Amino acid sequence: MKTVIIHGQNHKGSTYHIARSLADKLGGETTEFFLPRDFGEFCVGCTRCFKETEARCPHYEKLAPLTKAMDEADVIILASPVYVYHATGAMKAFLDHYGYRWMVHRPEESMFKKQGVCISTAAGGGMKSTNKDMAHSLFFWGVAKIYKIGVAVKAINWDSVSEKNKRKIDKTTDSIAQRIRKRNGRVRVGIKTKGFFGIMRKLQKTGWNEADVNYWKEKGWNGRKRPWKTK
Repeated sequence: MKTVIIHGQNHKGSTYHIARSLADKLGGETTEFFLPRDFGEFCVGCTRCFKETEARCPHYEKLAPLTKAMDEADVIILASPVYVYHATGAMKAFLDHYGYRWMVHRPEESMFKKQGVCISTAAGGGMKSTNKDMAHSLFFWGVAKIYKIGVAVKAINWDSVSEKNKRKIDKTTDSIAQRIRKRNGRVRVGIKTKGFFGIMRKLQKTGWNEADVNYWKEKGWNGRKRPWKTK
């Protein structure tokens, strides 16, 4: 199993430790990236990724290693501490670069066979909205199964988290790791994803963006082919 973790911060705090613990329990190969250390560019709104190709993005080369790692992974973990009730600016800037991969445009076929996890922590609240920030992208990319871990650690660093809370976190990551391993290689796309894909499929039969229309035609998704099917 291959896992990639995109950390929404450079430091190794509570969110990092939970994400790393889950990855270790999954086993296999883990690749990690830290934002903004490994990628810190802001989308400039040039729309070249939509109208032409993602390769025309001015940050394409810098982003390529992260894109490649996600495409090759079985599990994508997006991990961000809560910053004013939302994901970090670095995480948002990173996700902004993949708008062209939303189902309304040109989703990557492999995403429909992957599992994703959103992890967030805060001393108090905001985990739900932070995980929602990240889960939106996973869903609209087509990721088949999405899990969420939100923890009020009641501390400002990992060393200050109580042993009671750490035991709860350990149980949660144990449970999710077990579910991910069980589904690995045979995860099924949910009805919500299939329904949204169906709507996008109808739109792409005529479409308003030539690059998107051609992509869907090349994939055969306007016919009987579906990205979640092996044949």
